[in-house]
Amino acid sequence: MHAPDDSTAPSRSVTVMRRLIRPWESRHLRAVAGVRFAAGGFNLGVGLVLLSLGRSAGTDRERRKCYGWAAWFLVSAALQFLGGYMDTTVDRSAPPRT
Repeated sequence: MHAPDDSTAPSRSVTVMRRLIRPWESRHLRAVAGVRFAAGGFNLGVGLVLLSLGRSAGTDRERRKCYGWAAWFLVSAALQFLGGYMDTTVDRSAPPRT
């Protein structure tokens, strides 16, 4: 009789995500995830600074410009965090190295 254990096969979505990752990136998933989280944090900081500058802008044109750049950096931050989360998920579901 087979007892359930933690070494179950990874789900299909994880297998598909692993195929999308470059070979050199898959060997260093934790490092790549850390870089993505750091880049996301930097983009988040720049986006928040631009939001605060947009609030104190003098004209409507300057305000729209700051808000547009802030949106660009905040969307980029969200995508970086998503990429880091996906890399972390794939790394956790990978079989242990021997």
